[in-house]
Amino acid sequence: MMSSVKVECVIKAGALIGEGPLWEESQQTLMFVDIAGQKIHRWRPTTNRSESVETEDFVSFVVPRVSGGYLAGMGRSIVAVEWSTQMMTSLVELDEDKPNNRLNDGKVDPRGRLLAGTMGREKRPAEVQRQQGSLFSVTSDLSVTKHLTQVDISNGMDWSLDQKTFFYIDSLSLTVDAFDYDSDSGRLGNRRVVYHLAEGEGLPDGMTVDADGRLWVAIYNGGRVLNIDPETGVCLQTVSLPVTKTTSCCFGGPDFSDLYVTSASLGLDQSERRKQPLAGGVFRVSGLGVKGRPSVSFSG
Repeated sequence: MMSSVKVECVIKAGALIGEGPLWEESQQTLMFVDIAGQKIHRWRPTTNRSESVETEDFVSFVVPRVSGGYLAGMGRSIVAVEWSTQMMTSLVELDEDKPNNRLNDGKVDPRGRLLAGTMGREKRPAEVQRQQGSLFSVTSDLSVTKHLTQVDISNGMDWSLDQKTFFYIDSLSLTVDAFDYDSDSGRLGNRRVVYHLAEGEGLPDGMTVDADGRLWVAIYNGGRVLNIDPETGVCLQTVSLPVTKTTSCCFGGPDFSDLYVTSASLGLDQSERRKQPLAGGVFRVSGLGVKGRPSVSFSG
């Protein structure tokens, strides 16, 4: 890791499964969720103040809407969230034939459609009934398209700078995959592997793409974030964190030069918890010398 890089825990959230970080540019706030803790959090760095909304089920992601408020993945439903009143309204349900499934990661594509994936419920962290999940897209009129099936743990996703490639992680495959992406129709094709982790290195989890088109991938049970060149499949840099269950990352801050990394504490035994007092916290990595891109709001 470069000597100028600084890692600090900025939110001692103690989250069971901290996930889905998203920098909301208009508010200059960091959004993230605690999946098993059933909370959506919003943190403002300038004041170091946090607010949260409780949910009725596991909540796996939150994204802003063009029309105001947020969309969140709760259980198997996409719900509208009105922050000021803490009201939640179910808009559409996914995987209706699989009541044991739940939503996992979700992100808005450059055209404003939501992509969200599902997985089987976990017996223990990262232990699921395999091939139960799918990947869906949801458009502004709430029409749903299923793109992939037989997914184990649908996870990180993002797009190339030219919008023609979709990067995607199904965690138990240990790979970061790429698809050709038609941003007009949202269709996927030509799946291929961009990067493969070795057995025992941890699981690829959430990810983001920087302004140079390179990937930053959080490695669950690996305590690090990998910076990967998708053109060559080479790992350019490793950022180590003081917790093992690193879950996802996004760029933020006034000029998008800070990398925020979420983490989990669920699944750690007492000895591990003593060694990792910051598990479940949110970390800010500065001095990377790269910048991220603004997130996109759901068009509905």
